[in-house]
Amino acid sequence: MDRRSFLKTSALGGSAAAATTLAAPAIAQGNTTLTMVTTWPRGLAGVWDSVERFTNNVNTMSGGTLTIDPKGAGELVGALESFDAVTSGQADMYHGADYYWVGQHPAWAFFTAVPFGMTAPEMMVWYYAQDGMALHHELGEVFGIKGFIAGQTAAQGGGWYRNEIKSAEDFKGLKFRMPGLGGKALAELGASVQNIPGGEIYQALSTGALDGTEWIGPWSDEKLGLQEVCDHYYPAGFHEPGAALSVGCNLDVFNGLSAEHQEIIKVAAADAHQHNYAVFIANNGPALQRLKDGGTQIHQFSDDVWDAFGAASKAVLDSSMDDELFAKIRNSVDKSMAATAGWVSQSDGTYTAQRARVTGA
Repeated sequence: MDRRSFLKTSALGGSAAAATTLAAPAIAQGNTTLTMVTTWPRGLAGVWDSVERFTNNVNTMSGGTLTIDPKGAGELVGALESFDAVTSGQADMYHGADYYWVGQHPAWAFFTAVPFGMTAPEMMVWYYAQDGMALHHELGEVFGIKGFIAGQTAAQGGGWYRNEIKSAEDFKGLKFRMPGLGGKALAELGASVQNIPGGEIYQALSTGALDGTEWIGPWSDEKLGLQEVCDHYYPAGFHEPGAALSVGCNLDVFNGLSAEHQEIIKVAAADAHQHNYAVFIANNGPALQRLKDGGTQIHQFSDDVWDAFGAASKAVLDSSMDDELFAKIRNSVDKSMAATAGWVSQSDGTYTAQRARVTGA
C-alpha cells in the first residue's frame, strides 16, 4: 500500500482522510486561479512580503494565465488550519512555515528549521544542490502535498522575555511561545510551550497568557510591537538558525496544471526564498539598533544555557528516529551540514573573523 492510500484509511490523515472530493481550481477562458490560504495575517512584516513576491511572480510569469489569490489568516480558514484546508481540497495551496505541521509528521520541521540545524546558506545548499527538495516532495506525497520552500527569515532571535534569563532553571514554568521542535526542546527544560499564530502574539503577551515569545527577528518583532510588552531581547537563538517558509499545493491540483505552470510555481518559489532572505537581512540590523536606542535590554544566553538547549534538542530529535522517513531526512541534513561546514568554516568563517579584526566590519 502506498503512503497516500494508507493516509486515506488511517488516523494520520486527519481532515485529509475525510475529504472524498477535491475542489477544482477556478478556470475561466483558459485562465486558472488557485486559492492560497496562509498562516500569516495580511501585511505581516517580512512573511507577507514573501507571499506577495511569490504570487506576483506567478501572475507575471504566466502572463495572467495562472493567478494565485492569497488569503490572510482568518479570511478563509484559521492560520493553523491551512494544512488541513489544502489536504482536504478546501483550498488549493498554502503559504506558511512547515514546522507548524509537526503534529502531522515531525519531519515537516526540517523544511522550516530544527534546533541546532541548518543556517540559511546551508539550507540552500541542501535543498537546491543536494536532495532536500526531493525529500520535501517525498514527505509531501504522504499527505497529498507538493511543496517548495518560498521564503527565508535568516537566523531568528532567541526571543523576548519579561525577565532576564540567567540559567536554564529560569525556563521552568515559563509560558513561552515557540513552534516546531524547538518548542519541544524548551518543554524538555520545563517551559509551558504554546504554538500561537503570529497575529495573536502581542495580545497574549499583553494579557499575561505568555511570559515570553520568539517571533522572527528585530524587524518583524519591532513591527509587531513586542518591545512594548517585553524589556529583554536575545538576538541569538538555538531553535531556528535559518528558517524557510514554504508553499504547499494540493498534489492533485498541482498534477492537473500544465508543465509550464508547474515550473512557474517552482521558479517563483525559489525567487521568493532568496529575495525574502535579503529583505530580512537588510532590515534586521537597523531595527536592532532602533530597539537598543529605545531602551530594549539586549542579552546573549550563557554557555550553560546553550548546553541545556543542546541536550534538550538532541533528546527531541532522537525521539523520532524510529520513524523511517524522519531518520532518512535527518541523516541527509546532518551529512549535508557536515560537508558544507567543512568548507565554509575554513573560508567564509575565517575571512569574516579576520575582516572584523582588521576593519571592524
